[in-house]
Amino acid sequence: MSIKFEKWQGLGNDFIILFDDIATSDLASKMCDRNFGVGADGLFCPTESQIADIGWKFFNSDGTIAQMCGNGIRCFANFVKKHNLISKDKFSTETLAGIITPEILPNGNVLVDMGEPILEPSSIPVNCENPINFQVQSYSATAVSMGNPHCVIFCEEDAEIQARAFGSSIENDPIFPEKTNVEFVNIISSNRIKMNVWERGCGITLACGTGACASVVAGVKRGLIGRKCDVVLPGGVLNIEYREDNHVYMQGPAKFVFYGEYEP
Repeated sequence: MSIKFEKWQGLGNDFIILFDDIATSDLASKMCDRNFGVGADGLFCPTESQIADIGWKFFNSDGTIAQMCGNGIRCFANFVKKHNLISKDKFSTETLAGIITPEILPNGNVLVDMGEPILEPSSIPVNCENPINFQVQSYSATAVSMGNPHCVIFCEEDAEIQARAFGSSIENDPIFPEKTNVEFVNIISSNRIKMNVWERGCGITLACGTGACASVVAGVKRGLIGRKCDVVLPGGVLNIEYREDNHVYMQGPAKFVFYGEYEP
């Protein structure tokens, strides 16, 4: 029996979205394979929710479960609105990171209240006393959770080269009990940064929404940048605002790519 799906992307971070609640770890790893499957950074599907307007189930490309995905939630918002699973433009979504509220804007971009960043070491999790400034390997880093763990490193060297060279080893460093996403960041100005990411369970990707949010939070906490910041990623630009109420807001595009059917 064939499985109906759509392919979506947010700044080049690409996803397979299933119409039915049939997503599993095994199916995700097979469909996301770029040689023997459809190819994607992750796979998810809508689910029913008792505490929000709708829920979702999300897997990384290696089949591991992800608590949250910033680019994915924007694609999810436009997908469920397109297929009339949700009638309103602003709605609540149940994720493993809590309730996330995306809002579809008139230009098709999606504004997402990503909630409050987590800076308690045991909740990120990271084995250090001060997550704002700690040492991992040869780097001074900041650990932030946006529902999933991030290690943000501000550097003078080219962020892309650093991410490709050291992302994997930092992802798997014992200081992170559940592994981590790794962001290398170059500061362009107080309201513009360049970020390259090594995603947990995926490797190098063109964009990471939660990573962009975590990078701005880290920059603000370290006094390096302002609360409103454009984050330049290989796939495009995300607009991030870390507001005084401690909520992080992300705005960016989410585009339909194609429809398909997969034969298991």
